[in-house]
Parts: sequence; C-alpha cells; structure tokens
Amino acid sequence: MADNTYDKGRLNLPFVGICTFGKYPYVENWDNINADVCIMGAPFDSGSQYRTGSRMGPRSIREASTLFSFGHSGAYDHEDDITYLPSETTKIIDIGDADIIHTDTIRSHKNIKYGVSKILNSKSIPIILGGDHSINIPCIDAFENEEDIHIIQIDAHLDFVDERHGVRFGHGNPMKRASEKSYVSGITHIGIRNVSSTAKSGYEDAKSSGSKIFSVRNLRQIGTNNLLKEIPKNKRYYITIDIDAFDPSIASGTGTPSHGGFYYYEILELLDGIIKQGKVVGLDLVEVAPDYDLTNSTSTLAAQLLMNTIGRILYHKNLK
Repeated sequence: MADNTYDKGRLNLPFVGICTFGKYPYVENWDNINADVCIMGAPFDSGSQYRTGSRMGPRSIREASTLFSFGHSGAYDHEDDITYLPSETTKIIDIGDADIIHTDTIRSHKNIKYGVSKILNSKSIPIILGGDHSINIPCIDAFENEEDIHIIQIDAHLDFVDERHGVRFGHGNPMKRASEKSYVSGITHIGIRNVSSTAKSGYEDAKSSGSKIFSVRNLRQIGTNNLLKEIPKNKRYYITIDIDAFDPSIASGTGTPSHGGFYYYEILELLDGIIKQGKVVGLDLVEVAPDYDLTNSTSTLAAQLLMNTIGRILYHKNLK
C-alpha cells in the first residue's frame, strides 16, 4: 500500500515560489516577530578592502537554501538519528534585509543594528546573512542591553585591526571593535592562517585582551574535542562565520580566498560541539560573493551549513 505520509499540502519543490531562507514565512512587520529563529540579510560590502560583491550574498544564500527546504517531514540525519527542523515545532521566519545606504557605512550599520535589536527584543535568535564582515560590528552593537556574550570567530583572518588610514568600521576591524565592548567576555578565533591582513601588533593586542587564536593546523593537530575544551563552557555564544574560513576549493565565491582552509564536516562538527556546551544567542555568516563562483557551490555551502546549524541549535535548545 502506498505511503501518503508526506502528501499534505503543496509539494513546493525548491524551484517553486519566492526565495525566503529555507522557504520559511516572510514577515514584513518587524514589530510582529514571533519565532525561535529569525533570518535577516545585511547586504553591505562597502567595508571590503579587495573584491566586493558580498552585497549579493543574502540573496544567493536564500536561493541556495531552497534546496534544503525540507517540507512537511523535517530533515532526518541518520548519523545522529535525529530529525532536525520538524515542521510541527519549528518556528523560523525571514524578515528580509536591513536597508543599505550606498557608500554610507555609518547609516547602513545603524540600520543593521536596528534590525538585530528588533529580533533580540522579540526573544528570537538572530541569524544574519552578510554582506562583508564589517556587518558584524552593528550585530554586536545590538547586544548592548543583553547579558554578556562570548564571541566565536571562524575565519581565515583575525580582523583585529584598530584603525587603518582612518578606517575603523571596515571588514578588517570587527573583532577589535567587539573586544572593546564591556559585554563581550572574550573571543575565540578559529581558522586563522597564512599571511594575514592584521599586523603582528594586532595579534599581540588580541592576545593581551584575552583572545585565544587557533589556526586550521591547530585544530587538525589537537582535534575538535580538545579545541572545544579551550572555549569557555556554559556561556552565551555569538558565532561569526566568514566563508573564507573554508578552503577555496569548496568556497571560491568570496572576496579574500585563503588556501589551506577547513572542509565542511570539520566546521559542522565544531559547531555541533559548541552548541552542546553553551547557548548560541546569535550568528552571522559573511563574505559570500556569489559572482566569483559560477557553480554556486559557495552559496550552497553557506545555506547547508546554516540549515544544519539552526537545526542543531533548536534541537539542543529544546533538550536543555
């Protein structure tokens, strides 16, 4: 006899309909946010020092995410024996993008902060799609009235530049700006490698402020479980992921690719461990620049990672 378990409502295949993230409901009214997780785009790339194009990141990630719109049944992971994102209990919405004022960093960042603040006020978890890494600055600014957070940066570059030719809010500055916040209890940097945009003095500054810095080789040498021990447990975590943390062989669509990067399961297993040992209160994924990747695999990687991460955040939140 045929199994009609999933024959309810529209089939709604990935190429059908409007591209919200994961095909979750779009909510235009930011005073009407009621969800466990809220997606917002921050399509700003005027902080880029090299190749621009990450302003198109949110749109491309949303389109790629339709491949992982799991419909009525959720997403079953046979390795974990868990169904993530079950439709009957998953409350995820997409509120669109913060308004961007071309060439105006201050006003654009202000609009991004406003959107993240609206999400936080609703008690939802903000998941922000960049945009270049400077969008992390207003994201962290929005936590000013929240409890302390520990930032976990997954990235090829340290981004701990204080000021360069008067620039303090570009994509090389976010971790330095975060370190200045009284409510940021610490920063763990993971994936930092090779020739960096941050000078030696920036590394010394980061370490003196209490940051722990791990390269890709460090993780592979000591293993994920040992690296997790270096991250303070039972904290409120804000995770910021630069797609250039991944190797360009799987993530070529970014402004500053850096060889020797991570592969998918290395980061998924790391994120799984982070989620289990603390409370994720926010996340941004930045620097996806789709025009440098004709295969769209970078956007697909970003969408797949986010869907799997959100699934784990919600699953373990319910367990706790």
